[in-house]
Amino acid sequence: QPVHTVYGGAQLFTADTAQKLGRVALRALEEYAPDSEQLALAVGLTDGQIAAHVHGHIFDKLQSEPVEDFRIDFEDGYGVRPDAEEDGHAASVALEVARGARERTLPPFIGIRIKPLSEELHARSLRTLDIFLTTLLSKAGALPANWVLTLPKIMHPDQASAFADALDALEGKLGLETGRLRFEAMIET
Repeated sequence: QPVHTVYGGAQLFTADTAQKLGRVALRALEEYAPDSEQLALAVGLTDGQIAAHVHGHIFDKLQSEPVEDFRIDFEDGYGVRPDAEEDGHAASVALEVARGARERTLPPFIGIRIKPLSEELHARSLRTLDIFLTTLLSKAGALPANWVLTLPKIMHPDQASAFADALDALEGKLGLETGRLRFEAMIET
């Protein structure tokens, strides 16, 4: 299970986004905590041995796997755009995911967050998902391992049920095994 999930706007995603984020994080570590003593001061560690151990682990993690879980965001991190623009991003981002799968640059967990299935946005949300998955599967042949879809801002249980039904239909359309498209729900409070 990933420690955290990074959400990034779909319009900014490329196959090497995780590596770029890792390089930025390493630069920040080198600037603000270049050694275990500085890290200890920054986070309040008093045991130098633990600080050295933690500093080494942070450095290693940022070099090898800086992002464990990335959600390509077509919702808050993306905003409302004209249909043609979102259609284009859905297709181009799917091509980037396919490239990342080929080049092995994707994080271990990856997926997309669509817009909510509200009355105003449900058609747009499902259209983005359809374009994205159709393009990805046509180029990559399969979904990445640990693929997750995020359905945000659920206001009523019927929205989750409708999404599950839509995923069943997409699995049939795309020739995916039943249950391959799974999702996590974000309840609006």
